[in-house]
Amino acid sequence: MLDIKVDKAAIARRGLSASAVQDVIGAAIGGQEAGVVFEGDRSFDIVVRLPENVRSDLEALGNLPVALPRATPDSRVQSLALNRVARFSFIEGPNQISRENGKRRMVVTANVRGRDLGSVVDEAQARVAQSVRLPPGYWISWGGQLENLVAARQRLAIVAPACFIMIFLLLMAAIGSARDALLVFSAIPLALTGGVFALWLRGMPFSISAAVGFIALSGVAVLNGLVMLSFIRQLREDGMELATAIEIGALTRFRPVIMTALVASLGFLPMAFATGTGAEVQKPLATVVIGGLLSATLLTLAVLPALYARYGRTVEHASPDGRHLVPDRPRD
Repeated sequence: MLDIKVDKAAIARRGLSASAVQDVIGAAIGGQEAGVVFEGDRSFDIVVRLPENVRSDLEALGNLPVALPRATPDSRVQSLALNRVARFSFIEGPNQISRENGKRRMVVTANVRGRDLGSVVDEAQARVAQSVRLPPGYWISWGGQLENLVAARQRLAIVAPACFIMIFLLLMAAIGSARDALLVFSAIPLALTGGVFALWLRGMPFSISAAVGFIALSGVAVLNGLVMLSFIRQLREDGMELATAIEIGALTRFRPVIMTALVASLGFLPMAFATGTGAEVQKPLATVVIGGLLSATLLTLAVLPALYARYGRTVEHASPDGRHLVPDRPRD
């Protein structure tokens, strides 16, 4: 860009003002209205300015005359060259100045690949705070996708615990026992472990879509556990021994549990390998659900019967003589 600096000391000695010099520069480079042309009911301004080849020539611009305010027709010097009161130079400058709320704004953008957005921003903020010293009147604000991430984190901090509490309350209402509800609820930790392992195996960072997948995964895992535990409890209430009820219940509910896990896993399989638009949202969600269902299914089929055999609620049934009720104690 062309930088023209007016020499204030030089114009003061000659009685010139800065606006008089700037008017000459503005008329030569930017143009000045000299009249109006009418064509029917339309009007066009006539602008007079130097041609392009002269405006880019520093020597020609420097020879432009600047009228002296005290000059008279009889004076020997009525004007002087512009280069006597101003300095010309080409410098590098901003090609665009953006503003927001009446303040200048400079935007620096970056894309994150191979890492989660939160850790990258935390590291960048730490390094900027350590090595960047801003002059007075300047400040840095972090925005873009980070704003969405912060808002989503705040929502999940409320939604996720609320979902788990609701799941537990619904289990208690369906089963009628806090102990058995905790046994079914134990499917959630192993399901979450499988989802985390699946993310690590595919090299994906934790994201908001993955968090949503964990919430959906918890519901499916609890459903499978509830199906098996309800059947075992029904067999025990019918008078079947604890070990027999667990064995028959696990074998009988093996197929429904497997089918539920396969339906959800196969349904999310195309999303797990998506490459088109929206894949960055679909892949973490589907990966969490598929990996978590695999581990949750193992828990439902193997660990849950063992936990119920050890910590399940005792069921009273009639004694052999039919005179009183005898509690059925779980065996160690």
